Amino acid sequence: MTEIRVLLVDDHPVVRGGLRAALGTDPAIIVVGEAATGDDGVAQARALRPDVVLMDLQLGGGIDGAEATARIRRLPDPPRVLILTTYDRDADILPAIAAGATGYLLKDAAPEQLRRAVHDTAAGRTVLAPSVATRLVERTRSPQPALTARETEILSMVADGLSNQAIGRALFITEATVKSHLVQVFAKLRVDNRTTAVAEARRRGIIA
Repeated sequence: MTEIRVLLVDDHPVVRGGLRAALGTDPAIIVVGEAATGDDGVAQARALRPDVVLMDLQLGGGIDGAEATARIRRLPDPPRVLILTTYDRDADILPAIAAGATGYLLKDAAPEQLRRAVHDTAAGRTVLAPSVATRLVERTRSPQPALTARETEILSMVADGLSNQAIGRALFITEATVKSHLVQVFAKLRVDNRTTAVAEARRRGIIA
């Protein structure tokens, strides 16, 4: 029986313990390490050379799961990465997939589904939670202009209640530049004001 070496990256010890227990019932899966931060996850992936990294997206301090995934995938002979998170928003899914994740699973998955996903990921097969697969198919069928990273950042700051002037100061750009970005945001989201832009972006899962 071929062993599948797994590294767990999650900032909650209880979650890591639950994952270790769930995976431990499969004799082919060996948990070789745990990490609580993205930076440590990258370091352990380099040192331990697992076959699969189970990666959360929201990690306390340092880089997030998407950036950790990108760095891990740039390692020599890199392990495959299976995202395991509670978020199924476009703002979380798309960066993770773009970073090189082989699969994207939600934490409400049943233990047997998780174990099967680890096997599939190790074999190079794409694993997607049903809701994530649906979102990706919908985007393919109805492609919409995507917001740039800067546009998403500015819209998130609008959602936090910041004025154009305050956003400009925070990002070291002019207020006119902020307005220009928002014009593009409104056009892409097909809205005409800040309030509806935030509401539409949240509906689509672009911002939290």
